[in-house]
Formats: sequence, C-alpha cells, structure tokens
Amino acid sequence: MPRLNDFNQPLGEPVEAWQPRPQPEGVTLTGCHCRLEPLDAARHADALYTAYSQAADGRDWTYLFVGPFDSAEQYREYTTAIARSTDPRHYAIIDLNSGEPVGTIALMRIDPAHGVIEVGSVTFSPLLKQSVLSTEAQYLLMRYVFDTLGYRRYEWKCDSLNEPSRRAAQRLGFTFEGIFRQAVIYKGRSRDTAWFSLLAQEWPMVRESVRGLVGSRKLRRARPPAAAPGGVALTAQRIVACQLRGIARQAGLPPGRLRPADHLVGGRLAARQADPPCLRASPPHSTHYPAGAP
Repeated sequence: MPRLNDFNQPLGEPVEAWQPRPQPEGVTLTGCHCRLEPLDAARHADALYTAYSQAADGRDWTYLFVGPFDSAEQYREYTTAIARSTDPRHYAIIDLNSGEPVGTIALMRIDPAHGVIEVGSVTFSPLLKQSVLSTEAQYLLMRYVFDTLGYRRYEWKCDSLNEPSRRAAQRLGFTFEGIFRQAVIYKGRSRDTAWFSLLAQEWPMVRESVRGLVGSRKLRRARPPAAAPGGVALTAQRIVACQLRGIARQAGLPPGRLRPADHLVGGRLAARQADPPCLRASPPHSTHYPAGAP
C-alpha cells in the first residue's frame, strides 16, 4: 500500500539524501573481450567504416537516424561532428582480440538532476552483432551508469518495428513500458517509439544475469550466423523472474510479493558474485542513495 499524505492522497516512495548525479565522462571501460573508449574520428572512423562495409546490404541503418554512408570520407565527417558532443556522448567499441573498432554506442538524454540516462545510437558492425562483444559492451556501459555514476533509471528506446532492438533490450533485463505513438519523424517516415527501462534497484540482479551471459559459451565471439541458434540461454529478464520466485519460496512469500529491491536488501539469500578478473577493474561502487530507494 502506498503511503498517504494529510489529504489521504497516495504518495510515491521517499528518496532521501538525493544528489544530482555526475555527467558521463570520456572514460575508458575495459572488459574481457572489448573496450569502450571515447570516439575519435582520427583513430576510429576509417576502421569503423571498413567494419560497417562488411554488411551485405544497408539494412542495419534502417532504424537509425543516420546512414548508410556512401564513402569513408562522408562517415569520417559524421564521426568528427558527433565525437565533439557530450550529449550524446559517443564511445567506440574496440575488439581486444584484433585491436580494431567494431561499433559505437552512446549515452544520451542525460538528466543528472533526476538520475535518468538513456543508451542509444547503438551502431554495431557485423563483427560485433549477436556476439559476446556486443553483450559485454552493453554490460560495461550499464555498470558505469549504475555502479560509478549512480543513476537511478537507465532507458532504452527504439522504433517499435525494430524487433532485434526490442529483443536485445529484454534479453539484457530491461522492462518494456509501452509505445509512444507518432513520437518521431525520421528518414521521411513516422516512428512509434518503444520504451524500455532498467532501475537502480533492479540492477544488482540483472548485473549477475548479464555477467552470466558474457561468460556463456553459447555466445559467439566472431561473426554472427545468418539466424540465431536455437536453445539459447534464458534472457536476463527471465532469469531475474526465476531467481525471484526461488527466493520467495525460500522465504515463504508469495512470488509476486518479492521485488528486485527486496532481493538487494536480503542479500544473504543470493549473494553477489565477484566479476571475473578481467572485469574487476571498475571504479568504486557509488553510495548515492540507500539501497532499495526508488
């Protein structure tokens, strides 16, 4: 039951000692398979254009606001412009095996006052899509947003017709929130936007699940196949639901009564596992507000 004020009106959960969150910076985030570093046209543009050019056609650009690009020079000009931006703040994704950039990703619509931030401009080449690198790149950015910067809401938005993006959001543990109809006009057409979110109190469990996906042998490290293989492991969202049901049974609670925040407080029921050695070099965890706060 929500708490009530003096007028018998329901109120949201209190947020105590809240402070605006820091802006994302041009940091370098290193994992086991890939590294995120600030996008730099001089260092990254030509190799990125080569990586994107390995696609058989231009379908990867259908749901993006830009592209496809007709030449390396055109892409270099675009990269030079966006690399100067701090919102969105763009990062290049470097394959640690080859040392080459294989895609880009950005943090955008940054709202430090309310602790809200969005991941977007996700532009993966065929060398990155549907591989362990793509999952780890998302994990590194999620960990930076929650564990270092201390944001409370992480958003994912895409064209409602972009099924691969919608599946990726749910696989990573984001919750579908609905459709904003006729939200955008781009490339001469209307876009209904699908909204997804991940909250700070949900992150501890999702972190374990996504980290498991990064370590899964079912995730490839090379080029994606023509079709996704069958029998893929549970998505992060489904894993969270299964874990909650199991913890609820242990505690003698109805499954619907246990939330991710409860799991965080009751850490003794499902203790956090440590990162593998190559993922342990993260900045200290932010103590930005009490565990379980909305």
